[in-house]
Amino acid sequence: MQTRGHNSLREKVVFSRQYPVILGDTIGVTSTYQRLHAHDALEINMIKSGTGYYMINGERYDFREGDILLINSNDLHCAYETGNLIMQVITFDASWFLGLVRCDPDILAPFKEMGLHFSNLLDRGNEHIGILRTLLLDMQVEHEAEHQSYTSIVYAQLLQFFVYINRYFRMDDLQPSKSTVTTTQLEKVWHVTRVMEEQPAYPWTLEELSSLVYLSPSRFSDIFRRTAGMSPLLYLIQLRLENAYALLQTTDRKILDIAMECGFRTLSNFNRLFKRHIGMEPRNVRTQTTTIDSKIVSVFERLGGVPETE
Repeated sequence: MQTRGHNSLREKVVFSRQYPVILGDTIGVTSTYQRLHAHDALEINMIKSGTGYYMINGERYDFREGDILLINSNDLHCAYETGNLIMQVITFDASWFLGLVRCDPDILAPFKEMGLHFSNLLDRGNEHIGILRTLLLDMQVEHEAEHQSYTSIVYAQLLQFFVYINRYFRMDDLQPSKSTVTTTQLEKVWHVTRVMEEQPAYPWTLEELSSLVYLSPSRFSDIFRRTAGMSPLLYLIQLRLENAYALLQTTDRKILDIAMECGFRTLSNFNRLFKRHIGMEPRNVRTQTTTIDSKIVSVFERLGGVPETE
């Protein structure tokens, strides 16, 4: 399969051997989806409601209700919500279809030829898009009901889904990607995000982050923004706030201690950023029933140009 070169980036997704499919809805964009990541599985997303956008290999894809996106193995991507998002997510192991390749070697062409004849975002104006939506919804009904032989029905529906994409969504005149982010640059950004995720409380400076991949601060910041949809320091703030929210929900530790542990220099600074990004005071979190995944939204969208400092 064409993977556009990110072999070193892949995270392994563990599936059941008999039924290698994970299927369900996400409300909003979870913290996992907001982090740049790539995996060895194939993924289908259908937007049930709301709006947002994906950053995939340095390209931005705005989506809305009814849209369907394909995420290839090794695609370096993250998602952001801009309003009331509910998204169906199907992740599956490509090897499930290996036996079928003998009679239909093109069945997974939408992934093999991604960027050549197929786009990550399927054409919402295509007259056959409704059939694909129906197949995905029916697939979810079967998956959740678990009636007799449901795994075979899901397999058949997924197979039909790809047949329709091959038949009606292939583009011979697809314009080359406008992204100027190279594979090497994507790997550099991914490496830095992993370091930040491992040490979010460290007082990183832009100079230190850029030095990890031997780039100038300005060059690194530009590449990072085009890849992740936000600046490196904004990404770092988001990681720290996620950690702080989790600690507020799961421990009874003092807010000051949590702020310091998560890398915020002063309590007032933590309170200000928390209120701005999360929409509530830190002290109110413990009285809420909402989860971190549904509460932490895209910092990039919420700030809208606020200075990127702590």
